[in-house]
Amino acid sequence: MSEVLFAGIRSVTLLLDPDAVYSIPETSVYLNGKFTTKVNQTVISVFDLLPDTDYTVTFDHSYAPVSFHTQKESVTLNVRSFGAVGDGNHDDTAAIQAAISCCPPKGRVLIPEGKYRITPLFLKSHIFVEIADKAVMLLETDRTRFPILPGMVQTTDELDDVNFGSWEGNPLDAFASLLTGISIEDVVVYGNGCLDGQGDLGDWWVNPKVKQMAFRPRMLFLNHCRDMVFQGFHVRRSPAWNLHPYFSDNLDFFNLSVNAPFNSPNTDGFDPESCKNVRAFGIHFSVGDDCIAIKSGKIYMGNRYKTACENLEIAHCLMENGHGGVTVGSEMAGGVHHVRIHHCEMSHTDRGLRIKTRRGRGIQGRIDDIAMQYVKMEHVKVPLAVNSMYYCDPDGHSAYVQDRNSLPVDERTPSIGSLLMDHVTADHATNAGYVLGLPEKPVENLTIRSTEIHLDENADPIACIMADGIDATCGESLILENVDKTELDLCVTGHKGPAVKVMEAK
Repeated sequence: MSEVLFAGIRSVTLLLDPDAVYSIPETSVYLNGKFTTKVNQTVISVFDLLPDTDYTVTFDHSYAPVSFHTQKESVTLNVRSFGAVGDGNHDDTAAIQAAISCCPPKGRVLIPEGKYRITPLFLKSHIFVEIADKAVMLLETDRTRFPILPGMVQTTDELDDVNFGSWEGNPLDAFASLLTGISIEDVVVYGNGCLDGQGDLGDWWVNPKVKQMAFRPRMLFLNHCRDMVFQGFHVRRSPAWNLHPYFSDNLDFFNLSVNAPFNSPNTDGFDPESCKNVRAFGIHFSVGDDCIAIKSGKIYMGNRYKTACENLEIAHCLMENGHGGVTVGSEMAGGVHHVRIHHCEMSHTDRGLRIKTRRGRGIQGRIDDIAMQYVKMEHVKVPLAVNSMYYCDPDGHSAYVQDRNSLPVDERTPSIGSLLMDHVTADHATNAGYVLGLPEKPVENLTIRSTEIHLDENADPIACIMADGIDATCGESLILENVDKTELDLCVTGHKGPAVKVMEAK
């Protein structure tokens, strides 16, 4: 049954078939009986609608017709009327920011066809921003022209502080992002245009882990925002992470494309951090790091704010050419709970479902109720990688993090609860996977149902997880180390030895 995911003032996103993965056979789309376009994705967006109008969408296949009514609009503010030039050379930041600042509630800021060179823009509440077809937002490459978001600012009474900037799970100074939202709500950004970070220009990818004035900007950064929708546009060449919602609630990301070169550093596609009630539907990822990385801060942020990332739904997405399809961690000291990944496709990623934690993330850093269902993987090297000894951070190779013996359980000890893989198929994999729990805190419940993994005997070896003592292998079966309860309905072909190897805690 087809359904409306979101209807805005001049756009709509539809789910044609909830049982399909990302791709479907090509079908024609008709809007109020008139041919509009052809599509081959189950999540689609239609633009150039009129506000406050009834529409019916039909198809030339068996997908059910969908009717909806667009929202009312108060006014349209064209950024050209505010002085934007759109020639790719003129700095259009002030003109576009003026249109955003002037826009009344339920108004539309229209960015029409053109190339707009800009420094970071700051969104505000209760508006729609349309990045129209053939509109390209070109992010400035000179970091000296960027505003900086301070990691922490002390309040006047010296009893508290306010966190603005963030970098890899810590409250650190970071450059503002192409689109930045701070404590705003009720915003829709939509259209068939493009956000271009020009990350391969300038010096963003030179010594990328070193702070230079501040840490690198994202394409979208939302800090303590809520009730927002991002629909239809293209994102490419980010200086760092692409989409980074942070301590935010009730967010929808529909029918986007996120692209970065395969060798670009830390260009994660989508990194919800300490967020709640997030949906990511119909997104195509092709990036240089994890396609999706779910986070909740490192130790300081996890202990202080105790804010988990929870209630996430990731559906009908295509993840390719990244390190991980969907990754949890490694910055997850606030915990990650209730994540459902379903009806997705993964192609040529290093890993499929990847979980990264380690001793020191703390008791608040619990990972629980992570489910992957109806996912197709092709040339994914390791379909399942669960690692409780991930060797990140300066002490990652220390005896405390890497000791295979049981250590005392204390406030520094994280945990992994329930993990599910259901109706997953993986063709041309290198190894089936590795699940490594802590000896003192094993993975509590691993369920694998109706899952098939077919190994490629000619694949190049790879280490399943990044922990000390794990060698690169090929044709290895599923290895379970320090796992409490298991329910396995798993078929592995092309493996060496038994389909499942169980290693007990020392």
